[in-house]
Amino acid sequence: MSEEPGESVPEASAAAARTVPPNGMRTFLHVLVNTAAANITTSYLWFALTFWVYLETGSVLATGIIGGAYMLLLAVFGMVFGTLVDRHRKHRVMVVSALFSLVAFAAAGGLYLSHSEAELLDLGAPWFWLFSGIILAGAVVENLRNIALSTTVTLLVPTERHANANGLVGTVGGLAFLVTSVLSGFSVGLLGMGWTLAIAIGLTVVALAHLLALRIPEKDPERTEKAAFVDVRGAVAAIRAVPGLFALIIFSTFNNLIGGVYMALMDPYGLELFPVEIWGVVLAVSSTGFIIGGAVVAAKGLGRNPIRTLLLAVALMGVLGAVFTLRDWWWLYAGGIWLYMMLIPVVESAEQTVIQKVVPFEKQGRVFGAATALEVSAAPITSFLIAPIAQFWIIPYLETDAGRQAWGWLLGDGEARGIALVFVFAGIAMVIAAILASTTRVYRTLSAEYAVAPETVAGPEGSDAEGSNAEGVDASDAPGSAEPPARPPGPASAAQARGGVSSQE
Repeated sequence: MSEEPGESVPEASAAAARTVPPNGMRTFLHVLVNTAAANITTSYLWFALTFWVYLETGSVLATGIIGGAYMLLLAVFGMVFGTLVDRHRKHRVMVVSALFSLVAFAAAGGLYLSHSEAELLDLGAPWFWLFSGIILAGAVVENLRNIALSTTVTLLVPTERHANANGLVGTVGGLAFLVTSVLSGFSVGLLGMGWTLAIAIGLTVVALAHLLALRIPEKDPERTEKAAFVDVRGAVAAIRAVPGLFALIIFSTFNNLIGGVYMALMDPYGLELFPVEIWGVVLAVSSTGFIIGGAVVAAKGLGRNPIRTLLLAVALMGVLGAVFTLRDWWWLYAGGIWLYMMLIPVVESAEQTVIQKVVPFEKQGRVFGAATALEVSAAPITSFLIAPIAQFWIIPYLETDAGRQAWGWLLGDGEARGIALVFVFAGIAMVIAAILASTTRVYRTLSAEYAVAPETVAGPEGSDAEGSNAEGVDASDAPGSAEPPARPPGPASAAQARGGVSSQE
């Protein structure tokens, strides 16, 4: 996986060196906690809506449409959100997102008070779809904050601590999953949907009040006339400007395609091994893997080359996916899920860390938005495809004598051997993809780009903003300001910067 001497590498990233405020990490932690509170609140209400609808109607179709619409809208609005993040101050974007979610949840609460539950749960009437759609809109727009959060890492945290900050983001994501998966069920079961809505509205108000009290130092982004509402061209240009970055996003998208297999089949397999009550506990416990994995990244970072770490983590995920159902042993499956979830923050943090360093800060929102749009849309596609294939072909085949004789040596003779076979092949595909990716020229190119990209450095004491002071003057021009690391002059490639290797073919 090492870089080969003499490998030609295109021109390195054009990202400029930046300075961050001395108290930037503390500000970032405030933003992180605030975003975590917002994410937990939104997930709490969203999970509760899904539970409530299914428990009251028994309609898998309704919950499937709600869940599918959520993923689809995240994909559709990824580029819109990214463009908004780049064109406005990050604090302003977060406040607008919080206000929109608050208005949406309050409107849903008004509908709940003005209509009976029977009216709201009538799938043939417009009130159900309006009620669910309003909550859906508030939940989707809240994700605007997650893109803004990724850019605040670049804005507030020095480059050498980007991986640690991204690890904290992963830890918070795991905590949100753990908390909401438990609290939503209790809330709907013990309090009902009305009080659940009231709690969500109250928590949103608290998070908004805290956000309004925060101050994120940032200059106003440069504005251009006739700018497109959804800047697809700008996102494409920013990605193409960094050799290998598009390949990284495509690889992550492919990884999510494989992840769609687990999305579709993990619950059915778990319910074959555990009673439904125990399976919920298993998911809650295994989600601590998110927290631990993120905490490890926060403490240790991702090494000198996060791309290499990403590929290694993906390969390990593939190995786990291929082996954790080889026998229908509950401890093998539960332990495999826990380890698999530990690796997810590593993969996500690695991709974010690379983008934060090689893409200019002014364009990161669009790049993160484009990556979100591609990657979020991948898993549902595979999920929709693999579910009928497994249901109508693979599972029945493994239940025949021919299927058991052909695969019994590998999978044993327990329950749900058809699902186990799908997991095996999905895991192998993931391992092969990671190995092949590590041998490509694109991998070496992007690794070299990351190595020489300018780093953000802590600004001098008293500076008020990243790259600017209270008056909006560029900090790099201020007397006594820290000198940013200079970029090699001329059309030097990443390879030339590292060792004087020719960039010509």
